[in-house]
Amino acid sequence: GISFQLLHAHKPTPIYISTMKFSMLAIAATAIAGVHGFAGVTTPTTGRTFAMREASVLKMATAVDVDTKAALATAANEARGLAMDSIAAAHSGHMGLPLGAAEIGASLYGSQMSYNAKDPQWINRDRFILSAGHGSMFLYSWLNLAGFDLPMDEVKKFRQHHSMTPGHPEFPNSEHNTPGIESTTGPLGQGVANAVGVAASEKMAEGVYNTDDHKIFDHHVFALAGDGCFQEGVSAEAAAFAAHEKLDNLIILYDANEVTLDKMAEYTQSEDIIKRYEAYGWETYDIDGHDLDTVEATIAAAKASDNGKPKFIKCNTIIGKGMEETEGTNAAHGEAGVPYVDKAKLNIGLPEGEKWYVSEGTRDFFKGVQEKNQAAYDEWQATYKAWSEANPDLAKQLEDSIADNVMPAEEMIKAIPEMNQEDAEATRVSGYKIIQEISKLVPNYVSGSADLHGSCRNYIDNGGNWGAGFDKSYAGKNLYFGIREHSMGSILNGFAYHGLFKASGSTFLVFADYLRPTIRVAGLAELGRVSYVFTHDSIGVGEDGPTHQPVETVSGLRAFPNVDVYRPSDAEETVAAYVSSVTRKEGPTVLIFSRQNLEQNTAMSAAERREGTLKGAYVAKKEEGDLDVIVIATGSEVQHALKATKDMPGARVVSMPCMEAFERQSDDYKESVLPSTCTKRIAMEAGITGLWYKYASKVVGVDRYGFSAPGDIVMEELGMSAENLKKEIESMA
Repeated sequence: GISFQLLHAHKPTPIYISTMKFSMLAIAATAIAGVHGFAGVTTPTTGRTFAMREASVLKMATAVDVDTKAALATAANEARGLAMDSIAAAHSGHMGLPLGAAEIGASLYGSQMSYNAKDPQWINRDRFILSAGHGSMFLYSWLNLAGFDLPMDEVKKFRQHHSMTPGHPEFPNSEHNTPGIESTTGPLGQGVANAVGVAASEKMAEGVYNTDDHKIFDHHVFALAGDGCFQEGVSAEAAAFAAHEKLDNLIILYDANEVTLDKMAEYTQSEDIIKRYEAYGWETYDIDGHDLDTVEATIAAAKASDNGKPKFIKCNTIIGKGMEETEGTNAAHGEAGVPYVDKAKLNIGLPEGEKWYVSEGTRDFFKGVQEKNQAAYDEWQATYKAWSEANPDLAKQLEDSIADNVMPAEEMIKAIPEMNQEDAEATRVSGYKIIQEISKLVPNYVSGSADLHGSCRNYIDNGGNWGAGFDKSYAGKNLYFGIREHSMGSILNGFAYHGLFKASGSTFLVFADYLRPTIRVAGLAELGRVSYVFTHDSIGVGEDGPTHQPVETVSGLRAFPNVDVYRPSDAEETVAAYVSSVTRKEGPTVLIFSRQNLEQNTAMSAAERREGTLKGAYVAKKEEGDLDVIVIATGSEVQHALKATKDMPGARVVSMPCMEAFERQSDDYKESVLPSTCTKRIAMEAGITGLWYKYASKVVGVDRYGFSAPGDIVMEELGMSAENLKKEIESMA
């Protein structure tokens, strides 16, 4: 049998219910279950027992009124029908979540969330993120029903080329522009961490923009996630961060259907997730995810609880609910139920033979929802008008932040004073000076670190520390992520999705692999508001040894499409790299800085170096006679190239801090820097050599791991010196 616990005061009483196959009888039982009960519904496994409990006692005056409950139940079944028809038409997709979590969707979009489908970019809307992105038809169904500009014809074209309904939800970008999609999800767990980032950004907006007289930010952030999301470590990192920083505006709904793709979930997990989240510091609930009274009351209670704790609602559901042949099994996860769609639709009361059916009653119900939301929206607009009139400077800052209005890069490099740096200096140290100027010019720029502010040097002076407790406030500009690189990357993406702030995060370059999946998503989602500060960039790290000496990492980051990777060679190049990172809107930027001191190319003016860096590559030393050889270098190796060619009148040195930016230049400009008539080219970088063969016939690099020794010795031993480069140039025919 299966045991369910009901809370009576504080003493749970187990109730044992015989194992039975989920059926229409169970649907009826679900519909009338009391708010403290879990309907007699079980998965078709045998002999398995688990306990149900509400970890936070709910005090509910009344249940959902009968008419609203009936409308929500009808909408839930019609959303199931839309998902089934679209997945069947595509012969592709994941049916389990849209069918199993339909009551959750009905409650969110039909009752609990504040949004305006006609203004999907309203800045104080509640956000919903589908972390279990494979269940995307859940989201598309509800967006259509809720009145967003997602026509039924697009719902019918699920997973088809150029449709608004791609296989996994995609944040609006140049490929897809589906209103109501708040995050690109699919890699499990990232959506949970994205939601933490959105919630953090919302708290920052409260701290920066709300006043005693006017509150313009007070929305909630919801995420729906499955077992896979909570097995992935990134969600655990983010959960700890969210609780520590008291993000009580965050509500995570766990679609706890006891199923993963290969096996029943019990095959790979046995933890008590409620206790885990309580240990983090979350407020927790454990409910029947099909009981509309309970779902409604629980979400309402979670929204009303401003106790400094994020909310975790375990919604116990039946995967693939309503399709008897697959429900409650791992077969329900994908499209295995396609042959049974017509029968399942009849079983849940949808008219026979009608595909993509939505009743007039459901359309009318959601018109009422839109009218209710419009009234709240209009009231907010009045508050915003009064706030903006009372705070014109703050209003201008907010409007610029929303529109991502920043000074053009060509102007910003002129607005930052010359560094006047003649002595050798690490680019991370130069970066510290420059980030202060960036913060002044871009008021909505914030920065954080995975416990390495002191080493990466990206702390914003006088910016204050963000968060709860100690010396922190939600208006601070410096975020402390702890040693949680993966969630840092996802949280940064969440800031970008929220659409107000520009956010950067730092760690040692060698640890970029911990957040690599989030950089990939930032690139494909075209998150221009995100940047990364990675320091200790090569074997020059020295004594810490090969575990901390990146050799493959820079090239690995350059391999991402739509991600700019800057590795500047001196202070003035670092200025332009930082400027590019906050002015580029098409995608994220990686800034890679050295630990060790680098010589300054004072033979060129600051303006020339800055302008050249924005273009990705430029002539750092022009040949004095006929062009004989081109030496291309980046970062710490530019100084070696300049020194090695000092007595070579036919040598041109090209600094290439950013391959991606250079590739976007005109053919004429690229030809002026790397003339095709000169094929004798050599490149140098303290990292693996592969990518450089696009530009050079010979490469001096490091195609092996380093070793523990002082940095200058490691560099010398592995050929990263002017002397070795000169020898290699002279060996070329």
